[in-house]
Amino acid sequence: MDTKWIENGDIQLEVKLVGSGPVILCVHGWPELWYSWRHQMAYFSARGYTVAAMNVRGYGGSSHPNEIAAYTLSELTSDVCAVAQTLSTDPVILFGHDWGAPIVYQSALRYPQVFSAVAGLSVPYMPSGGQSVLATMHHVYAGRFFYQLYFQPEAVAEAAIESDIELALRKIYFSLSGDAPLNDWLKHKPADAALLDDLHNPEPFPDWLSEVDLAVYAEAFEKTGFRGPLNRYRAQELDQALLPEHRGQQLQQPSCMIAGERDAVRSFFPGVDLYEGAAAGSADYRGTTLIKDVGHWVQQEAPAETNAALMQFLNGL
Repeated sequence: MDTKWIENGDIQLEVKLVGSGPVILCVHGWPELWYSWRHQMAYFSARGYTVAAMNVRGYGGSSHPNEIAAYTLSELTSDVCAVAQTLSTDPVILFGHDWGAPIVYQSALRYPQVFSAVAGLSVPYMPSGGQSVLATMHHVYAGRFFYQLYFQPEAVAEAAIESDIELALRKIYFSLSGDAPLNDWLKHKPADAALLDDLHNPEPFPDWLSEVDLAVYAEAFEKTGFRGPLNRYRAQELDQALLPEHRGQQLQQPSCMIAGERDAVRSFFPGVDLYEGAAAGSADYRGTTLIKDVGHWVQQEAPAETNAALMQFLNGL
């Protein structure tokens, strides 16, 4: 595996590369790294693709600007475009998970000539409306805890997570996995509750994430901290003003979504299955794949099933 450093203005981006052939660019979510795509990198590089997995700004060896405004979708999609254009003169295929999914959706909207197809994992594409997601969540979760609202005050979540990063990651990863009680991440608790206090630390951890895997994440975040990753949640309020031309716009490239049946994202809005409307924002939607008994970390919890669904998507292009 090779490491390539790509510049986008004053931002340096760390990109891992394996294979040769048409380029697939993978964009991770919170709180992860390029490493969350390790299974896809091995699988698709063996099938004639160059697979690139970048560390999003704020993560790993990529740049870690301090300002919240540095983490808007406008900035992050500019990074994705810079990586894609450096790696290939032909249009690039995008895979995105968690925050990586909205990032790749918006990248495809902003740079349609650069990206040929988009696969979103765990988060469906929803055309932006006139109100930020945070404003909606303030209403939906009035009087109760919701992690994205908890993340808004600067330094609070950083202090909670960074006091014991390995333990925090174990709790976060387990709570959002298919091994935890359904929607454990969204359990009812007071609005002023702490993030980690009532989350379980399993012993041993489910075998989809080994101690070696966990150490890769923990060691990376020990070096960089969590301000950059958390700033993405804080920058949501700025997104609406920066990309008004894409408000309500449909994705034009072929797209699909793959997710775990037990993913808490499905239940972000009580009484609504968020995955039922996954096709609504796409002009060329190729289908939703829901994987049984799997939670949020779909490409790590169920790599074989995820790879098969992604391969089916690619074969149809």
